[in-house]
Amino acid sequence: MKQLMLGNKAFARGLYEAGCSVVSSYPGTPSTEVTEEIAKYDEVYCEWAPNEKVAMEVAFGACLAGKRSFCGMKHVGLNVAADPLYTCSYTGVNAGMVICVADDPGMHSSQNEQDSRHHAIAAKVPMLEPSDSAEALEFVKTAYEISETFDTPVIIKMCTRVAHSQSVVVPGERVVPKQKPYEKKIQKYVMMPGNAIRRHPFVEERTRKLIEYAETSPLNRVEMGGTALGIITSSTCYQYAKEVYGENASILKLGMVNPLPVKLIRDFAAKVEKLIVIEELDPIIENHCKQLGLTLSGKDLLPICGEFSQNLIAEKIEGKCADCYSLGEQLPGRPPVMCAGCPHRGLFYTLSKNKCTVLGDIGCYTLGAVAPLAAMDMTLCMGASISAVHGFNKASGEESEGKTVAVIGDSTFMHSGMTGLANVAYNQSNSTIIILDNSITGMTGHQQNPTTGYNIKGDPAGKIDLEALCRAMGFNRVAVVDPYNLEECDKVLKEELAADEPSVIISRRPCALLKYVKHKAPLKVAVDNCVGCKSCMRLGCPAISVKDKKAVIDTTLCVGCGVCQQMCKFDALQSGEE
Repeated sequence: MKQLMLGNKAFARGLYEAGCSVVSSYPGTPSTEVTEEIAKYDEVYCEWAPNEKVAMEVAFGACLAGKRSFCGMKHVGLNVAADPLYTCSYTGVNAGMVICVADDPGMHSSQNEQDSRHHAIAAKVPMLEPSDSAEALEFVKTAYEISETFDTPVIIKMCTRVAHSQSVVVPGERVVPKQKPYEKKIQKYVMMPGNAIRRHPFVEERTRKLIEYAETSPLNRVEMGGTALGIITSSTCYQYAKEVYGENASILKLGMVNPLPVKLIRDFAAKVEKLIVIEELDPIIENHCKQLGLTLSGKDLLPICGEFSQNLIAEKIEGKCADCYSLGEQLPGRPPVMCAGCPHRGLFYTLSKNKCTVLGDIGCYTLGAVAPLAAMDMTLCMGASISAVHGFNKASGEESEGKTVAVIGDSTFMHSGMTGLANVAYNQSNSTIIILDNSITGMTGHQQNPTTGYNIKGDPAGKIDLEALCRAMGFNRVAVVDPYNLEECDKVLKEELAADEPSVIISRRPCALLKYVKHKAPLKVAVDNCVGCKSCMRLGCPAISVKDKKAVIDTTLCVGCGVCQQMCKFDALQSGEE
């Protein structure tokens, strides 16, 4: 039966139907739902790993044992997993191994806009790129066949639009291949120099065979229409091109974007008068075509930055009106903001009030950089806050030690903060690290992590004790504060910044959106007491506004956390409980 299915859900269905047995991933938008959906199938072992490197190594171990495996991540996660990726390209696989990487053109929820095709090219592994949900499902099954036929891991590149849009799919049955026996092959799997040097020629020969496969693979298809214009494209750009041109142009749709075919492209180019490459981000297909000696347009017409659309293609190539494919009026902007009752807000207010330099990390707490709190000075990548504060203090010494902190979430700390913390302990900078423990992986949608005590299915699991871990790593000073208590936060922050040794502050309170969290009644405003000083507005809480010079509480948002009450000197914000 046909079903309307999210791209990521269809991807997960493809894993199920292909007989994938072991899944290990780290959540990252827009890839997260793939693993969440496949975890709903009890026949498949699924887990959240501490980070993407671990996830890929788990998947490699499972394929080595003879079971089809999978790991998923967003584009910046593939940077973390690059170490095992580049070497398992040399070792090859036993059973099939598929990797999902989800790019984020337009940076809807990412700190950069990198193009993951570069990783596939550099690692010399095949990469497939579906353009809708149906292809996401089918490409997964094809990827396992390619993996086992050509002895290689295979990357499938999703993007935000394919991952989070819906289209029609036709689900099939699950077929589980017989487990492949593990055979000890030291020269294949032990990548010390003497063996690795012999595997490199294998990789190059594999690439040659994959190019031959790409020439005739149904993953790449020609759709002939008008011959005045020929378009070479992939992924969502194929959908945009079809909507703009219909049958008025001929299209070479590439479902396999590494390695790229040669003869197929040349033959297609010979059939059209003018050639254009439409691809988001970097000119990878375009440069390949130019190396083949073809004359074409691409990034001379289309931008190298940002996400494409039907309107952009129509405007940049055809000169049509910029909103000719508009679905209606533009929606108003909705900038991200920390939720009402967010446990991070009180801590960030304390840091802002104390004029601290704050080196931040990746998570919902990155929103501490947004006005009016503006309590963050740097965000680089997962785990960088702790390493960076160490370097900052080593460079500046006493000038910075008493006013500079690192902030990092509990999941991010487990992902890649521990090694930075070990560096602080080992090389002894007088640094203060604040772990923002909201008892969940917040930004990507409430996934469990090693500090929560539950696994991906919500069952009890091993639980890391953050206080014990920090002490075991060499920290004598480990304090725990409640971020709803501003006085306590201020006191402990000043104490730890004044201390002449490394210290850790754990700011602990569950995310306000967790289902088990019991909230207090919304606050109410004693209008006669309110003088319109707007002190409460300094928190940036979406539940508080000012109208006619008086504070207003949105009772549909307020969770009664009481942080704003502690800032009001006039008792204008009062408990809503009777």
